[in-house]
Amino acid sequence: MTTHTVFNQVPPLVGHDLADDPALLAGLEREGAGWAAGEVHELGVLAGTEQAQEWGRLANEHPPVLRTHDRYGHRTDTVEFHPAWHELMNVAVTRGLHGAPWADGRPGAHVARAAKFFAWRVDAGHGCPVSMTYAAVPALRQAPELSALYEPLLTEPVYDFGLRAPLGKRGLLAGMSMTEKQGGSDVRANTTTATPTDDGTYRLVGHKWFTSAPMCDVFLTLAQAPGGLTCFLVPRVLPDGTPNPLRLMRLKDKLGNRSNASSEIEYENATAWRVGDEGRGVRTIIEMVNMTRLDCVIGAAAGMRQGLITAAHHAAHRKAFGSYLIDQPLMRNVLADLAIESEAATVLMTRLAGAADRAVRGDTREDAFKRLALAVGKYWVCKRWPSHTAESLECLGGNGYVEDSGMPRLFRESPLNGIWEGSGNVAALDLLRAMVKDPQTVEAFFTEVELASGSNAHLDTAIRQAKDSLTDVATAELRARRIAERFALVLQASLLVRHGHPAVADAFCSTRLGGDWGHAYGTLPPGLDLAPIIERATPKIA
Repeated sequence: MTTHTVFNQVPPLVGHDLADDPALLAGLEREGAGWAAGEVHELGVLAGTEQAQEWGRLANEHPPVLRTHDRYGHRTDTVEFHPAWHELMNVAVTRGLHGAPWADGRPGAHVARAAKFFAWRVDAGHGCPVSMTYAAVPALRQAPELSALYEPLLTEPVYDFGLRAPLGKRGLLAGMSMTEKQGGSDVRANTTTATPTDDGTYRLVGHKWFTSAPMCDVFLTLAQAPGGLTCFLVPRVLPDGTPNPLRLMRLKDKLGNRSNASSEIEYENATAWRVGDEGRGVRTIIEMVNMTRLDCVIGAAAGMRQGLITAAHHAAHRKAFGSYLIDQPLMRNVLADLAIESEAATVLMTRLAGAADRAVRGDTREDAFKRLALAVGKYWVCKRWPSHTAESLECLGGNGYVEDSGMPRLFRESPLNGIWEGSGNVAALDLLRAMVKDPQTVEAFFTEVELASGSNAHLDTAIRQAKDSLTDVATAELRARRIAERFALVLQASLLVRHGHPAVADAFCSTRLGGDWGHAYGTLPPGLDLAPIIERATPKIA
């Protein structure tokens, strides 16, 4: 018997363009990659389809499985993935989200890639090997002879899955392997040894506690050589086709990012090629770390946008107490507050991508700005993502707490970027380290921020406070998080005042800098113009 009629339920959020984001598109144009708008929209439309979203769901519902041996007892050390994973990877690689920008001479190529990475947000897990491949190229260039062999394949837009001799494949993926049980972020405490051989290679013996995407073709890893901690290139398969003895011990059972395999590995005299000089491993691999940190910011900003548009879509179609949620004053306050945070993250992300692009092309001032601003952005945007997603989920009420909504998966992803490539403390201390080692980074940072001087009284005051925070050197380490937060807020505010929608910039400065704000989202003061802010956040369904 029919017990009720289903109504007042929100239609699926499909048939929209995930690149249809005013802050993203403005940043794409401003940072020199307007020529890529068509490609970004194409990827955004694909990301908004039911098929692509189903790939993301299936890849997480059916996580990777470790196969250490075959049926006869031979060691295989392989990981099986659901077909949806390969669909996601194929899209990402063929669209150039991996190493492709390094082979693209056009100004803005890295900005275009960042925008695509942002728009293709159907699953965070497969972004890990994509991001590491992108980041491996500049580090590998420390060994020109290796780079000449591997870089063309790392930049080739071909997804060629499977363990085979890397130079015989059509395209390669790269990972990195640094963390050990006893050290964590303190990689100088690593104990894996690297013994040189007569043929110029090294033999690695030791373990790694967290090696993500172990089915990548090559890895950059750190080990203790006779001259100290050194970076090495370690292939999964040797040039003659025999397996390199990298033993996959187990896969991590993680909070989120479940579509991606993260493993513990052991080297049993694995063959490796040195990248850079002995004893300079951290300096060599930091090129890779900085690029993956940029992707942490991009991923967090993309996650915020996804939570925001999901909440806005729900509010636009759900009625309660006689009217649509999106028309009710308190919900409008919440949505606008979430939108302000999202736009601030996106405008910062695009600016960092622009700085990275120009730094690659030899702009030393942009490189100095990026050095400081990237640490600030990594700390702050990644810190803001979990609370932002929690509030977005709450906008859906109980519907947001069930897996079908997709919000629990997004929430489980949200803490990861704050941990990956250095937790909050590591990022904040890296900010201090940059200021001490290279004072030009401070000059470049404030030169950028002060481009908005005189435009907003709250911002002018905050800039002075940020400068004053550097005077007490004795307590700087204790206050490192406060310094990073203040730097992040003045940078976001400056960018919004100069490039953002006036309503967003005004609301950001009066709340985040002016103090007229509560301790939760949805506490914006009266008098702000919320209509354009909410309109920019509401997805348009085809």
